[in-house]
Amino acid sequence: MRYLLMICTDENAIGALAPEEGAAMLSEYRAFGEEMGRRGVLLGGERLRPTTDATTVRLRGGELLVADGPFAETKEQVGGYYLVDCRDLDEAVEVASRIPGARHGTIEVRPIWER
Repeated sequence: MRYLLMICTDENAIGALAPEEGAAMLSEYRAFGEEMGRRGVLLGGERLRPTTDATTVRLRGGELLVADGPFAETKEQVGGYYLVDCRDLDEAVEVASRIPGARHGTIEVRPIWER
């Protein structure tokens, strides 16, 4: 079954990391990607641009509403994601627990509707 693992963190805290801390975290993410690739569960994933680059689109009563920024003001923002193919939710949770961002943020595990 496929799952979307959304990495939710405080982007201001991530931006405040010292250069060596940022480099160490990037190295951890690379290692995670390589490990999950070897396991055969990783289907894809990307880091997202900050919420300052976000655009929100709504259609209300036939009127298009476009606004700068994220959908809602929250302490944590979706900063990236992985798409994985796991046997079950238990394996998806185990994979999510290995994402470096789980130590300082939240990983939302969401099953994908299968056709």
